[in-house]
Amino acid sequence: MLHVDLDQFIAAVEVLRRPELAGRPVIVGGRGDPAERAVVSTASYEARAYGVGSGMPLRLAARKVPDAVILPVDAETYTAASAEVMATLRAQPGATVQVLGWDEAFVGVRTEDPEAYARGLQEAVLERTRLHCSVGIGDTLVRAKVATGFGKPGGVFRLTAANWLEVMGHRPTKDLWGVGSAVSRRLATHGILTVAELAAADPAVLAGEFGPRMGPWYGQLGRGEGARAVDDTPWVARGHSRETTFQQNLTEPAQVDAALAELVARVMEDVAAEGRPVISLTLKVRYAPFLTKTFVKKIPETTDPEVVLARARELAGRMEPGRSIRLLGFRAEMTMPDDAREGHTPTRSGW
Repeated sequence: MLHVDLDQFIAAVEVLRRPELAGRPVIVGGRGDPAERAVVSTASYEARAYGVGSGMPLRLAARKVPDAVILPVDAETYTAASAEVMATLRAQPGATVQVLGWDEAFVGVRTEDPEAYARGLQEAVLERTRLHCSVGIGDTLVRAKVATGFGKPGGVFRLTAANWLEVMGHRPTKDLWGVGSAVSRRLATHGILTVAELAAADPAVLAGEFGPRMGPWYGQLGRGEGARAVDDTPWVARGHSRETTFQQNLTEPAQVDAALAELVARVMEDVAAEGRPVISLTLKVRYAPFLTKTFVKKIPETTDPEVVLARARELAGRMEPGRSIRLLGFRAEMTMPDDAREGHTPTRSGW
């Protein structure tokens, strides 16, 4: 199994159409205006050297790198570039491709020399798209994904059961794919600080902290275990979401209601294209200056935008009155094609 990750993808696409930006710190985010409320979508390696990273407020990134070139997000261009890359991967001999996003995919292949195959894949992507990628090789999807980080930029690295603990054992648990800072802190309360300690952790302790499903799963991650096959089944969205960061905080109930109605309308346009009913709603609110809350509500199956808006307004009624709001987000989850018509349990997804 190979994990292919395009190096600084969005920034690289921007440099391709603006060659004069090569070697300069490039930051992409929002509408390209650091005076507005927006976050960094990606940054070139030159900008990352100054500590700029994805999710950072654009205003802060501009202060860190005063001479950076700041560009607006152009999703249409990135989607087209990604499609070219994925088509290139699918054209490789014997490849099964599972797309993970604009800039990454798993590739399953039978080969005696995975390193040579990976280098050939890199050359094919570069020749067709002029984009560079890194490739991780693993005997599980988890190990392949983690291996890519050791190959960046533009390299190839292999992680298997044979060298997993040698390479990863001493590293903090947050270095694992699927373990963020919050989970890492919870593990630390049980004295589990490193990947090796997580790999050897008592399953009962993990289940007690994270539940009977997630606890053992985190233990698996610590050992680098998991799926051993690439699944090229077309991805089906569980839900659709939209969010807006307001340039001026919302302070009046009428402003909040109008913004919510617009979000719901946009999400329901996306839902209509799927042809599946909505079964769960999530409202995300970020109060000024930066406190975020989410409210979730399961609803009877419906495709009616007016019904969804009414239920969304019920969620909005749970917000703290009188607080200024800087961001609103709304998500609608749908039935999945393979859900049982009765008794299915919708999966909660966040932003």
